[in-house]
Order: sequence, then C-alpha cells, then structure tokens
Amino acid sequence: MHLIITDAWLAKSRAIHLSGTKLLLAGFSVALTLMLMSVGLYNLVILKGAREGWPVIGSLVRFVVKDEFAQRDQFLRENLDVMARKVGELQAKLMQLESLGERVSGLAGIAAPEPRAPLGSGGALVGGRPLSMEELNATLADLERLTNQHTDLLTVEESRLFEQKVKKMMVPTQKPITFGVLGSPFGWRIDPFTGHSALHTGMDFQAETGTPILAAAGGVVVVQEFHPEYGNMVEIDHGNNLVTRYAHASKVLVKKGDLIRRGQQVAEVGTTGRATGPHLHFEVLVQGVPQDPQKFLAAGEAMSREQVALASRKPTQR
Repeated sequence: MHLIITDAWLAKSRAIHLSGTKLLLAGFSVALTLMLMSVGLYNLVILKGAREGWPVIGSLVRFVVKDEFAQRDQFLRENLDVMARKVGELQAKLMQLESLGERVSGLAGIAAPEPRAPLGSGGALVGGRPLSMEELNATLADLERLTNQHTDLLTVEESRLFEQKVKKMMVPTQKPITFGVLGSPFGWRIDPFTGHSALHTGMDFQAETGTPILAAAGGVVVVQEFHPEYGNMVEIDHGNNLVTRYAHASKVLVKKGDLIRRGQQVAEVGTTGRATGPHLHFEVLVQGVPQDPQKFLAAGEAMSREQVALASRKPTQR
C-alpha cells in the first residue's frame, strides 16, 4: 500500500510504502489505543460519576444495578418456590411413612413414639407468603431429623419382626396335611386294636396313601427310622425342647441330620406300623411329654387371621 502526503499548496509530497505486516501492526495499534481510551473514559466518567452521584450517570448506574438485582432475585425466588414444592411433597411422603411405621410398630409389639410432624404438616408447604432461605433450611433440617428417627425405629422394628418370624417358624403351627380329614383327636379313646381305653398321644389325619406330609415348623431331623408301632417315622427337633413326630408314612423323604424348613415335604401318608388304614399320626412333644397338637395349630390359625386383619387395616388419617 502506498500513501502520498502533500502540504496545503501541493508544493511538497511524500510517498510512504506500507507492507502487509506494517498495516497489521498499524491496525492493532489503533485498536489498542481505542480500547485504552474506552477504559480510561469508563473509569473517568462512569465510575467516578457513580461514586460522586452525578445526576445522569448516577441514575443510569442505579437503573442498571437495580435491574440486575431484580433479575437475580426473581431467579432465586423461582428456585426457592420449586424447592419448597419438593419439600412439601417430601413432607407428605414422610407422613405416609410415619403412618406405616405405626402399623409396623404394632406388628412388632413396639410402642410407637409420639408423632411430631414437620412444619406445614397436613397442607402445602408454600403458604400465603414466599418462604425465605432460612425457613426452607429449617424445614429441611427438621425433615432430616424426622427421617433419621424413622430410620432408627424401622431398623429396630425390622430386627424385632425378624426375631418373631424365626420363633414362629420354629413353632409347629402349620397343618402337616393340606388335604386330609381329622380322625382321632388327642386324648383318651377306645383303642381300635385292643378295644380298651387308651391315651391317644397325637392327632390322626385321614388321607390317601402318597399324600404329602409337611413339616409343621422348621428344625432338624433327629429321628428317621422304622418303629414297630409308628411304622416309618420322622421326628423333627425345633429347639426349646420342642419335637414333632410324623408316623405311619409309606415313604420318607428326609434323613437324620437334615435341616428342614417350615412347610417342607418330609414324607408321604401310608399304613406302616400299627395302623388300620392310611393316615398320618402327628404328635407334638414338649420336653418329651405329648401335648395336644390342636392347640398349636389353632394358635397358627389365629396368628394368620390377626396378620390379615392388621394388613387390611387402613393407615391413621391426620
């Protein structure tokens, strides 16, 4: 690029040759100079005017700052409202959890603590005025405290229910025959072989040969043998000196030392031993003394009805 500089009378002239590099440097210098001038003007006029309260500049700065704060406040308010609605939903769910906890406490036999609902219980968290950040933080802290309390309580209830379940599983309350007719009950009767009065030490369930015989509770097989009177016989130890006996089986499916779960098939109905027809002779012995099995089976039926009633009970309304 060539630049020609002349004086006012065109008497003298001077030619300047600018290469591409020189042009680029010149443009950069001009831009830098303008930028520095703008910064200086901003500091000299705008900032000084804002600090000293010049009429026009001060009003302009206050308007810009006010608009910026208004936008930021609106953004925070919208987010607080969303958070408040979420907290309100959490409060409703926590109340449902509290009601469920009370029902589970009843099942576990634990006295439920006095309910202390969080802020805004029973209604929406967002009320007639906007919540502040401090109020929202306080509500969240209260929710966290109540959640921790319910977690601790449910942990204790879980442990208690598990303990109760294990105990129930080890008590012979399940009927050992699914399909069968009750024959001779426990107690004194006329012996079918001798015709004399004799104590019947168990319950007889009349069923077809091959009908499954189920364990009335979980335990360990301690006897599996053929007995002259009981025929093919299985005895299961349930702990606490509690033993069940299953006699006259046509086939035995377990052996001594086997771990048995509640309701597991252990044998099949038959006529082995001292029997007049196919049936199961079922005994319950406590410390070796025969007990009436019907008392245990009736207790199991009562517990089942109670559990169904508790499960169908509606949660407490608040």
